[in-house]
Amino acid sequence: MIEGLPPLHVLYEDNHLLVVNKPVLLPTMGVAADRPSLVTVAKEYIRKKFHKPGNVYLGVVSRLDAPVSGVVLIARTSKAAARLADQFRRRRVEKTYWALVDGRVTPPAGALEDYVRKDERHRRMHICGESVEASQWCRLTYRTLRSDGRTAWLETLLETGRKHQIRVQWAHRGHPVLGDRKYGSNRKFPAGIALHARRLAFEHPVRKTRIDILAPLPQSWDEFLGT
Repeated sequence: MIEGLPPLHVLYEDNHLLVVNKPVLLPTMGVAADRPSLVTVAKEYIRKKFHKPGNVYLGVVSRLDAPVSGVVLIARTSKAAARLADQFRRRRVEKTYWALVDGRVTPPAGALEDYVRKDERHRRMHICGESVEASQWCRLTYRTLRSDGRTAWLETLLETGRKHQIRVQWAHRGHPVLGDRKYGSNRKFPAGIALHARRLAFEHPVRKTRIDILAPLPQSWDEFLGT
């Protein structure tokens, strides 16, 4: 067991689901056994709360990059995981992000459509042409919540879920997410990058009711939003 795991910020839970607010700089999963991840923290939370002596099953249905904060959806059963994954594949899940990007965005609301490809060597994405091998189409819609000319606070509805999609689409247009050095930002951000998975709305995999989850912003946003 890893010592000193951070507390888990639970947004919703029942026998089928665990929805949490991931902090910045904590990887969702896929790290070395001696490093903490959101899955490690969540499994320890379930183990202690329900006094489970053996292995705890958790299926991560949505993931966030390590420097990104916000809603992560985790299934507590394999049946729930399969049904939720199907909703994501069929684009039945609403995924809303908040971002602080550099510069003034024009027009203040609209849509971005691109083709992207993975660069596995450098662990990043690139905008490319439709004919490029292994290219993937991506689309998002956005609206500006606030802008002072230097920084724009955007609300983005992610229609596709490509890796680094929001980050690479805005950086390509000269508006990198604050703190995102990988995609060209030269402005500092207190912790991680200024990208937050604000809302996730989906159908409960068993009860079939609509679940709508909002994740509070981390404190790192306070100085930029004047809160």
